[in-house]
Amino acid sequence: MTKKIRIGIDVGGTFTDAVIIDNSTYEVIAKMKLPTTHEEGVAVGVVKIISTLMSEHNIAPEDVVFIAHGTTQATNALLEGDVAAVGIIGMGTGIDAISAKKETNVENIELAPNKHLKSKHRFVDSKALNQQSISEAIEELLSEGCEVIVASEAYSVDNPANELKVMEIAAGKGLYNTGGHEISQLYGLKMRTRTAVVNASLIPKMMETANMTEKAVLDTKIKSNLMIMRCDGGVMSINEVRQRPILTMLSGLAAGVAGALIYEKVSDGIFLEVGGTSVDISVIKNGRVMMKYAQVGGHKTYLQSLDVRTMGIAGGSMIRVKDGQIVDVGPRSAHIAGKKYECFVEEGAITEAKINFVSPRRDDPKEYATITAQDGKEYSLTLAGAANILGYIPEGDYAQGKVNCAKIAWQALADHVGTGTEEAAKQVMEIAIQKLSVVIDALIREYALDKRFITLVGGGGSGAVVVNALAEHYGFKWKIAKNAPYISTIGVALAMVREQIERTIVNPTENDIKRIRADVIERIVKSGANEQTVDVTIEIDNQKNMVRAIATGATELRKKDLSAVNLSVEQLKQISAEALVVQAGDVAFLYGIGRWYLFEANTTEKAFMGLLKKKKRYSCIIDREGVVRLKKEKAACLKFKKSQTNSIFAEFLDENTTYSDANATIPKVFLFYKEKMLDLTGMQNAEQLYSIMEVETDFLDQEDEIIAVAYK
Repeated sequence: MTKKIRIGIDVGGTFTDAVIIDNSTYEVIAKMKLPTTHEEGVAVGVVKIISTLMSEHNIAPEDVVFIAHGTTQATNALLEGDVAAVGIIGMGTGIDAISAKKETNVENIELAPNKHLKSKHRFVDSKALNQQSISEAIEELLSEGCEVIVASEAYSVDNPANELKVMEIAAGKGLYNTGGHEISQLYGLKMRTRTAVVNASLIPKMMETANMTEKAVLDTKIKSNLMIMRCDGGVMSINEVRQRPILTMLSGLAAGVAGALIYEKVSDGIFLEVGGTSVDISVIKNGRVMMKYAQVGGHKTYLQSLDVRTMGIAGGSMIRVKDGQIVDVGPRSAHIAGKKYECFVEEGAITEAKINFVSPRRDDPKEYATITAQDGKEYSLTLAGAANILGYIPEGDYAQGKVNCAKIAWQALADHVGTGTEEAAKQVMEIAIQKLSVVIDALIREYALDKRFITLVGGGGSGAVVVNALAEHYGFKWKIAKNAPYISTIGVALAMVREQIERTIVNPTENDIKRIRADVIERIVKSGANEQTVDVTIEIDNQKNMVRAIATGATELRKKDLSAVNLSVEQLKQISAEALVVQAGDVAFLYGIGRWYLFEANTTEKAFMGLLKKKKRYSCIIDREGVVRLKKEKAACLKFKKSQTNSIFAEFLDENTTYSDANATIPKVFLFYKEKMLDLTGMQNAEQLYSIMEVETDFLDQEDEIIAVAYK
């Protein structure tokens, strides 16, 4: 039988990476890096790398069941200001007209110094909206240099008819166009319009890229539809990219953590994807990556993306020296300065070293340290060199360099600042760790991570440069992700199709929930998912009157879970003990259902100088592959059948509800059944909770069992 494979391609500014993965075992069969073809066009490089890998490994086009592409095109376009001018037609009437006119005029958005997303604005009273008034507004916008039209009306999420009318007329004139209701279904006209404008500005460039890339893949004779990485860690069809290119913005940041989650059994941790110039830092909690609304030019949008913080600290970060003292690490890197690393050289390449200082960019201070070797060649002193000298790089790691050469180079710096070689390296590493810890401390606070359970996971070619030292600083566990240098590309190759709809709904009814669920399934199938694989999660935020439906699915029917290796109860018990930071003897297995196992730990801790003993109870839900999905102290747990929802579960919910004169506060609840983890922590009352339960457990038989975990 022919082996079926998945292909992931990640186009970066310097290199285009590709991996081939076995669709049954999810093992990497082949990987390759080629310089990104900027001159001939990115698509040329994509064809070259796919064709080379397929030829070398005897892979036929029909063997490819999934192919996905991660692109920085949208992000780069925004950073470089390479975007189209947008014409906005704002609409509203009556008492809403004044505010709608103001809120639909987003003006120019600064993307970078002296780089702007330019927009022009016309307002048409909705009552005066007709073929002539729309055409006149469009022609005026075109005369001012606009290339794409955005239609944005107050309350269009309830009735998009007028936006659709504007879009239809714009399309008739051969113009790219979009409507605010297409990008977001949340109230908030200003933010919705801004998000639509950013999306529209990217359409011409992304249409060109999408068409070229799609043709490139078709030229390889691969029949599988090309998927594109989204900013939330999923993929979507290339046809959807043509409509909503904004969803690919920041997707390069999402790919790495998506790959790490697939390969590494991380429940609570911080993922650091470290390259040569920068590090991307993201949080994993309960086995999921955290999300937030993305910002463009300092302005919030309705684009939900992975919460990734980027810093100019990485393997190639250069060392800054001022007045005979080491003062900083980065933000410039050896790559930006056009210098080679002092540690990535042939053995014996550096036998003598003389210290120099350079300005990597014209406006930079001449404080960045380099050395000139005995043969006149110049090398940069880097953070990777410091990590190698200090022994932080594991044997065989991608970042392992020539320590002897690095020590000779760093001796020149040490002599200049009046210290020893290792001491100089330590000073540099401490500066880097302090800068990184500011962001990490903020993430720990923001997401209320328990420091006892945090694992640092390193990805990218320079993961080991900072992760080991950071773990030492914090006292955290750490690991380097499998295939770390290709982790982003692997994330692309193994990504699931994902879609999301957010709507403003006050006190959502069961019908509201069913409607948004049906709509998100329709959208994800349109994006390329096989409907039989789709899983939907509903979240309700009563403070914002918002309902969010998140759908994930695969392009093909999966026969097994990614990296599924069923562990024994004893193995799962040991993992639970490690996660809860207790002895295995203190952990008891309560019960298992489907992929889920519930363990409980009872411990006695000394308090008040050892005079008192304090008993603590922890609950831990772990899946069959050993990923801890929930850890809670003082949680109540229950196993019940679906038929007992209105009896045993209702009593359980009531027992854990806090009653006061003003109201009843239900506990935060998670349900686990078959392959599903259902998060009901956003529910504000029992009615909402039961509505979601009924929709989500509709497919279960009455005798199917469910685990409930409740806490306050």
